Amino acid sequence: MDVLYLLIPLGLIVMAIAIGAFLWAIKSGQYDDLEGPAHRILMDDDDPLIPRKRPDPSLKQEHGSDNIRPH
Repeated sequence: MDVLYLLIPLGLIVMAIAIGAFLWAIKSGQYDDLEGPAHRILMDDDDPLIPRKRPDPSLKQEHGSDNIRPH
């Protein structure tokens, strides 16, 4: 029974820390846009890759490079 005098205040302190962390997360903007990242992954906004006609033989191949002339 005496252990309850320790566990109840300790539980209240842990609960207060958890509520404080949750409120801090809300204030810092963690929950502002919940659906945006889920929709953003479906959007195709990457630049299209333009295939090159053929590699340039004058460029030497270094460490796994693909021997393609840069722009």
